[in-house]
Amino acid sequence: MSDVKTIKVTLVKSLIGRLEAHKACARGLGLRRMNSSSVVIDTPENRGMVNKISYLLKVEG
Repeated sequence: MSDVKTIKVTLVKSLIGRLEAHKACARGLGLRRMNSSSVVIDTPENRGMVNKISYLLKVEG
């Protein structure tokens, strides 16, 4: 299991007033409210969601 790459994402800006698609990306990454963190597997799908809302996130390798 140690060969699975993961990234930790933290929501550092509010979702209030954001596009619905961006809110959906945050929910898809498991982020509910500001300063909530989630560890997700580094797949192309998750990487795409991170790239789409990168202005709202802090990403740690």
